[in-house]
Amino acid sequence: MGATGLAANPTEYRERLAGQSDQQLDVWVAELMRDVAKRRGVAKVVADIQKVARLDEKGLRRAFARGGGAPQTIGKDAEGHLMVPTISLHFLVSGLRVEVQDARTRLIAYLVAGFDEIVYV
Repeated sequence: MGATGLAANPTEYRERLAGQSDQQLDVWVAELMRDVAKRRGVAKVVADIQKVARLDEKGLRRAFARGGGAPQTIGKDAEGHLMVPTISLHFLVSGLRVEVQDARTRLIAYLVAGFDEIVYV
């Protein structure tokens, strides 16, 4: 298999992810978000998903709310980084599904971008 047990490299990983159901991808994205938040912080997760999903601050807030997150819980930390409650990160996944037409592609991109994180776990 490879370093992750799922693939030998990010390219192969992307190919394997393409064959998965949307439901499975959503579970894996939520799990990766949770795992990264535990080790590296919620701000890192939010910044990564924002970058890979190509969302500005307004887009991230909208996706979070449309996914079921309480808009009033989004804030910024002392350094000005966007923050959401750790237990609410999963709302970004469902929100992307509602908000953008190519959500599947963006969620796969997030998983592939996290390939090294998965190897670490």
